[in-house]
Amino acid sequence: MNQSAENPPVDGPPVEDPPVEDPSVENRPQVSLAQSSPTVGTFRERGGALEWSGRQETLRVEPWGPDAVRVRARLGGPVLDGLPGALLDRAPDTESSVKIGDGEGQLTVGALTVEVSAEGLVRFLRSQDGSEVLAEERAHFWWPGSRLYTAVGNGHHRLEQRFAAYDDERLFGLGQHQHGRFDQKGLVLDLVQRNAEVTVPVLSSSRGYTLLWNNPAIGRVELAGNGTRWVADSARQIDYWITAGTPADGQRRYSAVTGRTPMLPEWAAGFWQCKLRYRTQDELLAVAREYKRRGLPLSAIVCDFFHWTHLGEWRFDPAEWPDPAAMVRELDELGVKLVVSVWPSVSPLSENHPVMEQRGYFIGTQYGPMAHADWPDKGVASTVQVAFYDATNPEAREFVWSKVRDNYLVPYGISAFWLDACEPELKPGFQENLRYWAGPGLEVGNVYPAENARTFHEGLSAEGEEVITLNRSAWAGSQRYGAALWSGDIGTDFPTLRRQIAAGLNTALSGIPWWNTDIGGFHGGDPDDPAYQEVMVRWFQFGALSPLMRLHGFRDPGMPLGPGMTGGPNEVWSYGEEAYGVLEKYLRLRERLRPYVLEVMREAHEEGLPVMRPLFLEFPEDQAAWAVDDAYLFGRDLLVAPVLTAGATARTTYLPAGATWTDAWTGETYEGGAAVTVDAPLDRIPLFLRDGRRLPVDTAPRS
Repeated sequence: MNQSAENPPVDGPPVEDPPVEDPSVENRPQVSLAQSSPTVGTFRERGGALEWSGRQETLRVEPWGPDAVRVRARLGGPVLDGLPGALLDRAPDTESSVKIGDGEGQLTVGALTVEVSAEGLVRFLRSQDGSEVLAEERAHFWWPGSRLYTAVGNGHHRLEQRFAAYDDERLFGLGQHQHGRFDQKGLVLDLVQRNAEVTVPVLSSSRGYTLLWNNPAIGRVELAGNGTRWVADSARQIDYWITAGTPADGQRRYSAVTGRTPMLPEWAAGFWQCKLRYRTQDELLAVAREYKRRGLPLSAIVCDFFHWTHLGEWRFDPAEWPDPAAMVRELDELGVKLVVSVWPSVSPLSENHPVMEQRGYFIGTQYGPMAHADWPDKGVASTVQVAFYDATNPEAREFVWSKVRDNYLVPYGISAFWLDACEPELKPGFQENLRYWAGPGLEVGNVYPAENARTFHEGLSAEGEEVITLNRSAWAGSQRYGAALWSGDIGTDFPTLRRQIAAGLNTALSGIPWWNTDIGGFHGGDPDDPAYQEVMVRWFQFGALSPLMRLHGFRDPGMPLGPGMTGGPNEVWSYGEEAYGVLEKYLRLRERLRPYVLEVMREAHEEGLPVMRPLFLEFPEDQAAWAVDDAYLFGRDLLVAPVLTAGATARTTYLPAGATWTDAWTGETYEGGAAVTVDAPLDRIPLFLRDGRRLPVDTAPRS
């Protein structure tokens, strides 16, 4: 049985190298006959794990859940525990076996067998037939090998981990990106957090494995035709987790070892209204009242940025929000949840800045002052230099939560928060200059959004509240903190809408089931322009069939960035009568589907399966399903084919083999395994029901 343990992400300061263990009888290496060669290392079994040592490097392979292992490698000593990562504090107990002999070591855990050669090369095999799933590969027959360590000082290295490439392999996941590609094969991606570019280093492969690069270091991943290479610019050891099985199996096992999402609060399954931005209490309440006057479903409304006194004081400005208690009380009577924007940045004008700086609660810098970006604030004509609180520091998390609790939750009962700019939004983005409580910026920088979400998860949980936060960035494991991700500040045209399908599907395969976009996009969009009205209608239809449904954007005419800014109107009645009729239809569709949405959300909570699913997740044997990047399954039973081009009145989509599909609007039935073309007038998004499942989509009587 595997009894190994690992600390949860960032529960303590960076650890020192542990002492080398005494060579007791239990720990004495089991040497193979081939180890007389100068090119081979030594093997040992320790605590159910297989260890190889050679050329001053230690490699440890250990069971880490059913059909899964964790691999760590380090130069200059034994592997380290306690470094920041995504894996939970304890691996599930798992039956496994270790064999050592004939110049190699082997560990088997369920469907996955790991072979380590005498020279330390690793291969992952299917236990059933011994076929290769994935293998390390040398960069050159002489040097470098499959794992490369280039010293950068103070015990840190630039790390490279190389694997073989396979011509027929398709690769998915890796978080959320705006390149528009679903299959990531052939791409090079920076491992760094930026607005609309979210690093979650999890890959699902068509070869039957899911791999987590369990390292929050800044770096990149190269998915080239001549090899796959993971790079960390500065870190102390290689660390990854891998499981064998179908993509659905991979999602279940990955979520089991990194943490499953909480159950979605029931209110969050409905429609969220927001814009950049409602400037006053009266503006926000007027919108909520109008929704209710029209009889339109509304579950949440957002109070966006600049509602505060100063950035980093985390409280309402009484000049614009004179009676938050009365506002929340009226919204409650209307059945509407208030969501409040909370930024992790702190202005020097904030009353909290001096004490936070004194106590070391800000992200530090290696050179220069603790200022990470310039930003407008109230009371000054120009921008000020703001700092970001260090979410990797438990005391800083407690301090920030105490302010949020005392200024929002306790007096007004506000328990839903929009965590904007949580990459964090550095300007300039020099991670090399940052010093976190958990370690240097290059080593731990990607973990920040997960730790920021953790601040609110721990705080709300301690108060007995349900947890959901809306985040602009995320990392592996963010889902366990109740983090919903949105696709950032994106464009407002059909090509951008098209790219969101791939972005959402890859996010889903990165273990984050709560995801959405700004319906209509963010940057611009003229509500009076017929061309943009069509974009809005088609995007709204997609939004109604997204995990979360939220209308947002900075509509024309905009205003310069600053405390007094607002954008054009962005409510469902803002886009003309024809558009309004369609938007109302899909508001009501979402409301009818809420029981199904919550049913699918429970699968995410209990099994780790995503809400927005690529077709191959349910139909892995259908090879054609692996190539579909413009349609998806919403849960198990509803296939969604958004209209993604201007002027389209028909839509062709592939229906997977192995099921019967019913057009939700017409009732016509199709056998899977072929593409079909259906009508798609402006008021219709093609929807197909699987194997006779009945859902309240079209409620109009048919002739």
